[in-house]
Amino acid sequence: MLAVICAAQFMLVLDVTVVNVALPDMAADLHLGRTAMTWAVTAYTLCFGGLMLLGGRLADALGARRTLLAGLTVFTAASLVSGLAGSAPVLLGGRVAQGVGAALLSPAALSLVTTSFHGAARTRALGVWAAIGGTGSAIGVLVGGALTGGPGWSWVFYVNVPVGLALLAAVPVLVPPRAPQPAAARLDAPGAVLVTGGTGALIYGLVKAGDGGWSAPATLLPLVAAVVLYAGFAAVERVAREPLMDLRMFTRRPVLAGAFLMLIATGLLIAFFFLGSVYLQHVRGFGALRTGLVFLPVAVAVGAGAHLGARLVTSVGSRATAVGGMVIATAGCVPPARIGADTSVYGVLLPGLAVAAFGLGAVFVTATTTALGMVAHEEAGLASGVVNTFHEVGGSIGVAVVSTVAAAGIGGAPGTVTGFADAFLVCAVAAGGCAAVSAVLVPRGKPETGGAMPVH
Repeated sequence: MLAVICAAQFMLVLDVTVVNVALPDMAADLHLGRTAMTWAVTAYTLCFGGLMLLGGRLADALGARRTLLAGLTVFTAASLVSGLAGSAPVLLGGRVAQGVGAALLSPAALSLVTTSFHGAARTRALGVWAAIGGTGSAIGVLVGGALTGGPGWSWVFYVNVPVGLALLAAVPVLVPPRAPQPAAARLDAPGAVLVTGGTGALIYGLVKAGDGGWSAPATLLPLVAAVVLYAGFAAVERVAREPLMDLRMFTRRPVLAGAFLMLIATGLLIAFFFLGSVYLQHVRGFGALRTGLVFLPVAVAVGAGAHLGARLVTSVGSRATAVGGMVIATAGCVPPARIGADTSVYGVLLPGLAVAAFGLGAVFVTATTTALGMVAHEEAGLASGVVNTFHEVGGSIGVAVVSTVAAAGIGGAPGTVTGFADAFLVCAVAAGGCAAVSAVLVPRGKPETGGAMPVH
């Protein structure tokens, strides 16, 4: 049962990074501009993060196995649609549907893991679950490069179809049903629509700034709409009988700190993959497989940093680990912030991104252990939902920001390097700013880890 559930989760994690390596080939075949390229990445994480809490409530209301099967069905069908896409609208529609399927599948899968195992077995099961999240990005860049460089970019989506069908056959046999919880029948659909719409408007405004500037109406109106929608979300959550997100959780300093760290760290990491992939293939002429191999040490560095961070957070505390990790990430961003058309990939770009990713790995662990290990046990589920949501939303915002800063290079003629250095400089500033804020916001104490943290 654990193998089946983790295999389903692995597909979702893989699809966060696998598309980045395939993106330039997609753009060439489907004539995607910079905006469409950006949405090809962010549409998935936007819907994944924005609807995840609603997916968790549906798992409680309808039963975790039923929701898992529904999410797996939607994700598999959407993967087929994305692979068959012959135009930007079809591709983006498929990516949106993939995100919806992921938002149903992931919280249902985690619910099954946490309720089906007990005691030491639960700790081991959650350890496997955490390992899936940690290795997904590493394998994603390699698989994305191999499939794009071999049978073609469509196969980064097609590969999900046989796996999804096999899992749809296995889940009813191996995963026991769980009774719905009548108390969870009231669903906060307005809250889900408002928070997802607000984040979508925010990303749209950020992307448009790369075309018309920050003062253009096409930029300002979506940003204002985002503020209005977020305010509406806050108002709805205050009066809802079963709110999607308990906003009082943000009065808990550990949860606020964990959500902030997760937002910035994920935004930076996904931005690295997005920027680096376009730079290597659009400017330097690398193939998809070679690009995937270049990024493999970067993805492995995340896992190494997380391993060290797990030890440090229990020995020197959350604050020191978070600040140290972000300082390392800042230092790693400095060399890429000076890249040009002839900069050494293996002497400058790769070492810099690997160092930055190592620091971010420690920050990821700090974010989850701080948010979940410094709150009461009965609040751990709520805190986990908040941190997981900020994980996906952070990736969307990070890609949107760097896409706007590097707009001239991403949308220019092949070989155009303008903007890439500036985008990496923005990453360095964001990491440095996060280090400064963390020195004040993150609690000094050592969290009670109590085993693996339930994060996707």
